[in-house]
Parts: sequence; C-alpha cells; structure tokens
Amino acid sequence: MLRQLHSLPGLLAALLVMLLALSGGVLSVNPALERLDAKVPAAGQVSVAELAGRVAHYYPGAEQLQRSPSGALIVYYSENGQAGAERIDPLTGQGIGTYAPSEFSTWVKDLHRSLLLGSTGRAVAGIAALVMLLLSISGLALLAKRLGGWRQLLRPLRGGFSQRWHAEVGRLVVLGLLLSALSGIYMSAANFELIADGMQREPDFPQTVDPGPAAPVASLAALRATDLNDLRELVYPNPSDPGDVYSLRTAQGDGYVDQASGALLSYQAHDSARRVYELIYQLHTGEGLWWLGLLLGVSALSVPLMSITGARLWWLRHQAMPRLAHNSAAQWADTVILVGSENHSTWGFAKTLHDALHQSGLRVHTAAMNQLASEYRHAQRLLILTATYGDGDAPASARQFLARLTKTTLPPGAGFAVLGFGDRQFPQFCQFAKVTETALLERGWPRLLALETIDRQSTQAFARWGNAVGQLLGQELALVHKPVRPRSQSWQLVERVEYGAQVQAPTSVLRFKAAAPPGNVAWLKRLLGASTLGHFEAGDLLGIVPPGSPVPRFYSLASGSADGVLEICVRKHPGGLCSGFLHDLPLGARMDAFIQPNPDFRPGSGKAPVILIGAGTGIGPLAGFIRNNRARHPMHLYWGGRNPASDFLYEPELNRYLADRRLSQLNAAFSRVNDCSYVQDRILADALHMRRLIEKGAQILVCGSREMAKSVMQALDHVLLPLNLNVLTLKAQGRYREDVY
Repeated sequence: MLRQLHSLPGLLAALLVMLLALSGGVLSVNPALERLDAKVPAAGQVSVAELAGRVAHYYPGAEQLQRSPSGALIVYYSENGQAGAERIDPLTGQGIGTYAPSEFSTWVKDLHRSLLLGSTGRAVAGIAALVMLLLSISGLALLAKRLGGWRQLLRPLRGGFSQRWHAEVGRLVVLGLLLSALSGIYMSAANFELIADGMQREPDFPQTVDPGPAAPVASLAALRATDLNDLRELVYPNPSDPGDVYSLRTAQGDGYVDQASGALLSYQAHDSARRVYELIYQLHTGEGLWWLGLLLGVSALSVPLMSITGARLWWLRHQAMPRLAHNSAAQWADTVILVGSENHSTWGFAKTLHDALHQSGLRVHTAAMNQLASEYRHAQRLLILTATYGDGDAPASARQFLARLTKTTLPPGAGFAVLGFGDRQFPQFCQFAKVTETALLERGWPRLLALETIDRQSTQAFARWGNAVGQLLGQELALVHKPVRPRSQSWQLVERVEYGAQVQAPTSVLRFKAAAPPGNVAWLKRLLGASTLGHFEAGDLLGIVPPGSPVPRFYSLASGSADGVLEICVRKHPGGLCSGFLHDLPLGARMDAFIQPNPDFRPGSGKAPVILIGAGTGIGPLAGFIRNNRARHPMHLYWGGRNPASDFLYEPELNRYLADRRLSQLNAAFSRVNDCSYVQDRILADALHMRRLIEKGAQILVCGSREMAKSVMQALDHVLLPLNLNVLTLKAQGRYREDVY
C-alpha cells in the first residue's frame, strides 16, 4: 500500500511536479544574485529619514522608496513628466544603476505560481505542492522500512543504479522538499483565503493632519525613528496636496506619517497571522535568506532526476510482472497460488508453476497474497510462494495477508504448502515464509508439504520442489524457470595466470577483453567515445552458461570496467561443467557471458577502515577492491590458501598494493604447511587489532565458501564479544556483507 501511495501520484503528476520544481530552482537563484549587488548598512547606522533626505538631493521628484528582502533599495521618481526607477546606495542615496525587472524572471515566477493560467493555475500548483508532500513523506517512510527503521536512515544504501540514486538523492534533499511543499501548500491556502494571512489589516487613514507647510523629509520624527533595515516601502505624499501623508510600511507594521509635523498619525502592528505568513513566504522563496534559497533550489532541481529514476523503477517492476494466461476465478479454482513479492521477481516462479499446473489439467487461480479471499469454495490446495522483505518482514504484495487470514476458510480436506525465497547471507533468511507457515498451522489447516526454501532464486531447488508437488498430485511436474538475465556479450580470453597445481587445486586468474562488436557498431561506439566493455565494478557477478547446461554459473568479478579487463578467479572442480570449460579455454578463444550487478557486495563510501576476509578464489573481488582503493583508505586483508609456494593467489599484486599503501595489512594463512592455520585462526590471533578497527566503524566483507564463512562468523563473534557486538548486529548496521557460495 505504501509503495502504491508513493508511485501512483508520482507517475500521474510527474510532469507537473518537474515543471514547478525546475521553475522554482530557477527562481531560487534570484535572492542570491540580489544579495550580491545589495549594500546593507549595519543595524542603526542609517534611518529612513536620513536616506530619504539624501535621495531628495538626487531625485527631487521621488515618489516611492522600496527595499527588497535582500536589502536592495529602489527609488521610483518622475522627472520632466517621465517616470523612472533606480537602484540606490543606502549610504549616499545616489543612484548606482537603472532598475528594470527581468521579463524572464517575471515570466518564470508566473509560471511557478499559476502555470500562466491565473486562478485555475494557482489551484493546480497548490495540488502539485500537496502531491510533493505526499511523495516526500511516503518516500521517506519507504526508505526507513527498507533500511530497517527510522534510526537506520543514514545507513549505506544498496541496490541497482536507479534504485540507489533515487534513494540517495531523495535522502539528501527530503528536508528541502518537505519545506517547499509545506510552505507552498500554506501559501496556496492563504491565496484562496482558506486560512488568514493578516494582509487585510490596514491602519486607519488619518482624518485630520497638521495644516502647516511640509517639513524636510530628513527631519520627520517618525522616519528618523525607523531603521532603514526595517523599511519595506515609503510612499511620498502628493506634493500638491497639503492634506496628503507619507505611507510607511515596515517589518513590524504599517502606518501614516504627517508630512508637516513628522508625527505617526496611525499605526497597525502586524498580527500573528501576518508574521506567520511572512515567515513562511521567506522560507518558501528564500527572499531575505539567500543561502536557504540556494539549498531549496538544489532540492528542487533534484526532482527531475528522482522522477526519471522513479519512473524507471516502476517500469522495471511492471515489466517483471508476468502475464498470466488461463487464470481461473478464485471461487472456481481447485488450486490457488498466492504470491508474496517485493520487486516482482517471485512472480516469475509463480507463473512457471501456474502454467505447469494448468497444462496438467487443473483450474488454477494465481494472485497476490494481499488478495486472499474470505473463502475458496472448490480449492483443494493452497500453494504460497513468498519472499521476505527487510528484517523478516512481509513483502509489499503480502502486507495484508496475516490480517486477512483470520477471516478466511478453506473447504474440508484442502491443505497448503509454503515455498520461501531469500538469500542465506541475511540473518532473517525466508523468515516471512516461516511466519506464514506457522500462522496457517495455527489456523488448523493441514500441511501438504513441509516448508521449502529457495536460496538466491536457485532454479535447481525450484525444480526439486516441483517434483515434490508433482508427487503430491500423482503426476510428473517439471518446473523449469529461467529468471530474466541481461543480454550476453562476447568476451575474448587474453591472459591466464595459473596456480595450485602442486596441491591438486588448479586455479586460474582469467582476464578477458570485450570481443570486437560488428564493424558498424564498433565504429559508432568509437565515434561516441563509448567503451565496448560496458560498466561493471569489482564484486559484480559474471554469469556464464556452460556447454551442456541451461543454468548459469556466477563468478565474482575481480576488476571494474575502469581496469580495462574483465577478470575472474576460477578453481577447477572435479566434474565441474563451467570451471572445466573455463580452464580448458585457450588464449584468444571467446565465450558469451553477462554481467549481473551486485551492489550489496562492495565497500561503502567514507574513510572508515575496511576488513576483507576470504579464502581460495574468494580473494578475487577482494583484490579488485584493493586495486581500486586509490584514495588509500585503510584496508586490511585476511586470506587463507593451501601452500604459499603454489597457490598464493595474487601474491605479486598484493605486494605492490602493500608498497603503495592501497593495502594496509596482509594476514595470510595456509593449511598445507607446518603451522596448518586457517583464515579464522588469523582473525582470532589478531583479535585486539580487529576490535580497534571495528570501534573505528570498520566494515567487513567476506567472500568464499559457505563453510569458510560460517567459521569466520564464529571467530568474529568471539572477537566482538568484549564490545557487546556480534555479526548479526553488524549485518543490521550494514557493516557486514557476504558473497558466499
């Protein structure tokens, strides 16, 4: 619900909000430009009377003095029947330049306030401000939920390019957008007299004035008592009318001044409504607070970026939704599939199951878990496929499921099965699937199959679960699901560095160049200055579909596109289809592969230390992180191999990184030498130093086998115990990340 509350208004009002944001960003520069040209005297240095007297010397026909919130002073006058306007020096009263309002600024201001449509446009602009408020609040709530709570809003962000930029920029500018939206709503309401602004309260025009001759303006007591910095406007009396008066408007109130005696004839102080309105006007426009205007302008100019990335995220989620054919009505289906998904990836598996069951002759109804009906009259089985969101929470399409469950009944004899999707590196792996199964059992519903879980969208595990469902139905059920993968690219092997033959663990560092695309494409890329490598970073995944298998194998990249090569570290496993294929690949040969971004596994920004832990080929992405540590932030590597004489992977490179300080410390352990140590032993031996790093905010990245990662986690829990911390706490803080297999 929260996601729909954020995305739908954003999509519907995107162009309008962008238009108002861009025009507001342009206007935000004006207060700063005016402030650069304005001379502002110190408080109490110049009175209105003093300035008016000096102006009279240069402009005998002065009719009005006006002071802008930025401090610029303008005199309007007439001379020889011609009207004029000049900017003046507040200390001398002398003109410093002709004043002419910018036609462009006036047009942009009208566009921003009313879309050039008068009152109708003002109403639409007010609605747009309301939409911006809704988007800011819902976006902030979504981000807090994604990061695990409001206290975690400053945690490092993960996700793809659009998702990360959308959230990162939104987090930086949300306060500015909230201020602009709230103040815009207030001003719109005041414009349509929905709330009082105090602007209607005017001082009473004096009925009697001193009949004496007009005194010099510099001698008038009421004007001498008014500081120039408080002036808003001074309107001169008609020189031919001895009964006319000066009209004085200040920051505190408005009044009329006798031109003969200089007395304040009447005065109306600004009430609280007027003071509130003027404060909010200042906060919205930045007039008088030029620095705030620039900050609000930067916030406004971020709106197009967030609109574009937000629309792209919506489109990607929309494209991920499968098109279900032969979806039976809920009350006529014998099989009901309910789906819990945050970003729609689970729907692809659900569609595969839906199609297979339909082809088996069943009447299948598939829907989101939020659409759980109060009853299913003919259902014989309920199959639930659900992911987990955040720290064990329900995903977007399942938030209402548990509440609806208390009002739902199944026909006698019907049962359920739950399949969970997740990633084992997270502590709450498939937690919502477990919660769902427990809730169904508490309702007394029969369980057809024990809870099964799918790690990282494993197609093999899904196929095995399909076999179990088929046995339940008494027929063969082949579930072959291929998640959508990026388009493959051709890569040519240009370098191979071999290790490990002496310890029966042949391992190669393989470096590839992008194979030349067709002639016309290559020529166009060169013309545009585009790289044939594309963009990737160390820690991203290279997907390779080996000969004889439809299932891709993934290898962590040890290089980024800036390195000019695509690099992986591969150990040859006995009978391994993909590792055997790669080890047998001759220099110059080509292979097809695709890159899958893995933004959740890379060092966070900032100067905090980074602790890299790995074993075997897990050193690949860690070496890539060190190679790209050009800022020389503290990086400490703990790595385990077998024998330094045969499989000390990346030894020459690591020595260079130590010499140029891209690597601060190297702790290597080898299991096939006399001391027979493992990487977890090095961690325990260096516990004091590691605790100091963690106290400084260090982030830990672990890459290697799952068994190694488990041993490392146990060792780290022991290291962290004196700090009242553990690995799960670091994971929740975004300071512990794994890439394990």
